[in-house]
Amino acid sequence: TVTFNSTFVRPLHFYLGGFYNIPHVKYYYVFLCFVYIMTVLSNGFLLSVIYLVKSLHTPRYIIVFNLALTDLCGSTALIPKLLDTFLFNRRYIVYEACLTYMFFVLFFGSMQSWTLVIMAYDRFVAICFPLRYNIIVTRKSIVTILLCSWTSLVLVIGALVGLLERLSFCASVVIQSFFCDHGPTYSLACNNKYINYIVANFTFAVVICIPLVLIGATYICISVALSRTASREERLKAMRTCTSHLMLVALFFIPYLGTNITVKTNSIDPNMRILNSSLSHTVPSLLNPIIYALKTEEVISAFKRVYKRRKINRLVSQLQT
Repeated sequence: TVTFNSTFVRPLHFYLGGFYNIPHVKYYYVFLCFVYIMTVLSNGFLLSVIYLVKSLHTPRYIIVFNLALTDLCGSTALIPKLLDTFLFNRRYIVYEACLTYMFFVLFFGSMQSWTLVIMAYDRFVAICFPLRYNIIVTRKSIVTILLCSWTSLVLVIGALVGLLERLSFCASVVIQSFFCDHGPTYSLACNNKYINYIVANFTFAVVICIPLVLIGATYICISVALSRTASREERLKAMRTCTSHLMLVALFFIPYLGTNITVKTNSIDPNMRILNSSLSHTVPSLLNPIIYALKTEEVISAFKRVYKRRKINRLVSQLQT
């Protein structure tokens, strides 16, 4: 069903295509359900520990808290609706709901990207300007940077999604993806979509290319600073503080970059694109808190303190009763 007026044709619904002709595909959606449960538990655990332990109320852990929050929100925006769509075969989605779905999934994904940039900035100042770290990287400065990132990305993703309103969908309404993804949606339009193409490339640059360049530049500066001033032991100690961050960067950017480059340069099998894209959107949010929490002594020791405190409180309450 479509709505007509003098300028455009707007569908009442889109249809989410998902995987095509793959046997037993429901097992994959069950796997994503497991991924979501573990994502909620792991990110919830990390958020709770940072919130409860006052010694973790530092600029560095404000950034980690923000990453865990965006991971949790991004997964919640995507996976429950994805499971409802494909496990219960509710593939039709109202036009307005589709655009809202698109906005939240893309916004939280973009915020994950820029949180990794802010983490790189934190490591850069800590290693290159250690004596000035506490002056430059304060709670106020980090909260300001994070608020600017949230606001800027709301505007960028809002413009990207909002410009779909000018398009006319007079042919197919089948989105060849697992959610209301921007590229497969705007490519269905049958009027001039050049502005949408330009804004899509601008958004790709803002979300993927610029963050990668900035992260790369910070690590070049870190490498130069370490090669000039530090002994081998100090270099290893400094780089050890960066390994968790580098793992998060690789986990987030490599699949996104791989999919987008393949789509732009070659024809990729739609099922492979959907598989890679769905894993890129879901697995990093699961692994980020595991990588960061398990490789950070401060988080582990803070969790032990919280656990001991709860245990003591329980024993005291039992003795009182």
